Amino acid sequence: MGTAVATEPPGPAQFVTSSAQVQQAHQAQQAQTEFPELTPAVAAKLDTAIRDVMRDGDVPGVVVALSAPDKGTYIRSFGEADTATGAAMSPGLFMRIGSETKTFTVTAVLELVDEGKVGLDDPISDYVDGVPNGDKITLRDLAAMRSGLFNYTGDEDFYKALTSDPDRPFTPQQLLDYSFKHPVEFQPGEEFQYSNTNTILLGLVVEKAGGMPLHEYIQKNVLEPAGLRHTTFPTDAAFPRPHAHGYTEQTASGDVEDATDWNPSWGWAAGAMISNLQDMRSWAETVATGTLLTAETQAERLKVYPSSTSGDGYGLGIFDIQGWIGHNGSLPGYQSLTIYLPEAQATLVVLLNTDITKDGVAPSTLFGKAVTGIVTPDHVYDIPAPAAPPSPESPPSPGYG
Repeated sequence: MGTAVATEPPGPAQFVTSSAQVQQAHQAQQAQTEFPELTPAVAAKLDTAIRDVMRDGDVPGVVVALSAPDKGTYIRSFGEADTATGAAMSPGLFMRIGSETKTFTVTAVLELVDEGKVGLDDPISDYVDGVPNGDKITLRDLAAMRSGLFNYTGDEDFYKALTSDPDRPFTPQQLLDYSFKHPVEFQPGEEFQYSNTNTILLGLVVEKAGGMPLHEYIQKNVLEPAGLRHTTFPTDAAFPRPHAHGYTEQTASGDVEDATDWNPSWGWAAGAMISNLQDMRSWAETVATGTLLTAETQAERLKVYPSSTSGDGYGLGIFDIQGWIGHNGSLPGYQSLTIYLPEAQATLVVLLNTDITKDGVAPSTLFGKAVTGIVTPDHVYDIPAPAAPPSPESPPSPGYG
């Protein structure tokens, strides 16, 4: 459901960058952020760069949207949405967005914080029984990927269960069981390590504190207030039409297969959602600027825990990579990237129909790097390949990790 991030987790001696420091850094960089007018000449450069990534990465199809106030809008689709029929990729297609689901789940948690129904420093044991170190791990630790809980998608039995029967449904408890049979990997707050287990637990918190199933809470309290009419949290394998077909090699055979109708329940709160280009362009600004949250809570969200790569860090269900704020997503057959650059009020969304990496790098990262390298050379989005490739016996972790 995503591609591993090549960052060494920040150790306990490293400290959180406050939202004020982030804002100061953004202001200091603003003078250097001269976002170009999206002229035909710039569009031609973007076209060439995107086609180069497609060719080099063997990507079937991609849609890209880039915009900034008074600078114009670039929206393009390239390649095929269905390699069997040759149907063209289109900006209006529905796509699975993988770990971008985390931005919705964590937003729901933060709304409950604003309502006084949960606290960021509450232990997860207040809401879910049986969590290893549950009396020490806080909701903040979970949202910031600093819990120390084993990532269930790295469990060999989980991977075999998923790839042997991609149509099977998983319950949240089944997902947690794959994680909890492993010892904790570090004490909460000591390190950064991306883990889907964290967000599954946050989904259960939303259900308990919000008083309704997660998909209903997100629909009522996140999607509707944000005006997202083409975004859904599926409870089965149903996929709105028209949609692109997705292609993966995360299969039992290791061969490339069509994963379009795989049941996304295994991602649940961490990766099950579906959207389209129009909605994700809107969501990029909403989540980065915090329009659904109080200013105080949004400031907590934007406190990033630095990685070993200068200028990069992870906050509460959101990252800041060289000034671009947002998230990426990946699950078998699909990848996505939705980011916002506050200095230029610029939005970039990339949706594509494969998760197959190129030399260990996610294709969404390759597209993000190619586009930002042209329009914001002082703020180039890039997540390097991991030091070692993921094991063939386990799928890569989703999104930022």
